[in-house]
Amino acid sequence: MSSGNDRQPQTLTKPTFGEREAAELVDRVFGLKVSWIRSLPSYDDQNFHVRVSAEGADEYVLKITNSEDSQEPDLIEAQTQAMMFLSAEGFPSATPYLTKDGNIMSLESGGTGLGSKKYMVRLLTYLPGTPVAKITTNAQILYEIGRLAASVDKVLSEKFQHPSVKSLHRGQFIWNLANVPLLDQYIYALGQNKYCAVVKQVIEQFKGKVIPKLSSFRACINHGDLNDHNILVDSSSASLENPQYRVSGILDFSDMSYGYYVFEVAIAIMYMMIESPDPLSVGGHVLAGFESILPLTTEERGALFLLVSGRFAQSLIIAAHTALLYPENKEYLTITAKTGWKHLMTMFEVGQEAVEKKWFETAQAYTHHAPA
Repeated sequence: MSSGNDRQPQTLTKPTFGEREAAELVDRVFGLKVSWIRSLPSYDDQNFHVRVSAEGADEYVLKITNSEDSQEPDLIEAQTQAMMFLSAEGFPSATPYLTKDGNIMSLESGGTGLGSKKYMVRLLTYLPGTPVAKITTNAQILYEIGRLAASVDKVLSEKFQHPSVKSLHRGQFIWNLANVPLLDQYIYALGQNKYCAVVKQVIEQFKGKVIPKLSSFRACINHGDLNDHNILVDSSSASLENPQYRVSGILDFSDMSYGYYVFEVAIAIMYMMIESPDPLSVGGHVLAGFESILPLTTEERGALFLLVSGRFAQSLIIAAHTALLYPENKEYLTITAKTGWKHLMTMFEVGQEAVEKKWFETAQAYTHHAPA
């Protein structure tokens, strides 16, 4: 959903390629003739769904990285190598189509606007499926998403090796959950929002209760953005009353960084709450799936409420800030805000103790009756 290393969000320069220019790019860089192309919504990169006249897999996503991240080739290399590694491990992850020179990416100029910018360009296999945001989630798919979050981080942390992996130590990266305190400098973007007080409360509690405990959490590599638009599913049953889903695609590795296992489950819980008509019930199912692979420690469980709240704060504040920079993309940037403010307020109105009780009791029930 975001990008960058030690820079702050305002330094982003989103690509502005037109469809014809993007098609020419695919031809020139990858040697493929585009027969059909359309723009895909994105946060701060630019993506196109393309079909080409070629044998075999003929659908791809042309991913054009924002100009700031394009200056971090090691970081993009690490993200792409991680995608390739996960695909080889049996996860539904995209893989790159190589350039005519045999590389996984290429630095290219283009787009409209003043000044010459260079953007890193990749052509990734197109993954079929429906975003979780477009389905009515049930306990079964929430549990599967929890398992996915744990499984991805576990295999990356235990088995993924590549020289570029050191670039995932991303310091002040604004989307790493450890950096919730950095949000102070962007609260202005909320203006006179009546919910400002709760966000400030989240940040202060995070500083006091989560930051001192980070050293007790188990470290890992985080995907960092398993949101309801980055997980694709398809239905594995014909039942309309009780559909069974399976994950068919994992998208957008641009938020990968070193973090902690508990970060990933908190991020997944927060984004699964967004579309749910009963948001407070979501966490227990996701947690149960996650803990079927990686049980949390007492310290990690104790931080979960504030970590979920912290991700709400990140998403709401950074989206408001970025929408000021790119008002033409405001509708996409503020997707989370449509229900996010309401859900965050509900969490605080119900209170940490009651929310945790609901999550942990739901997760506990799975130890007696785990889904098939």
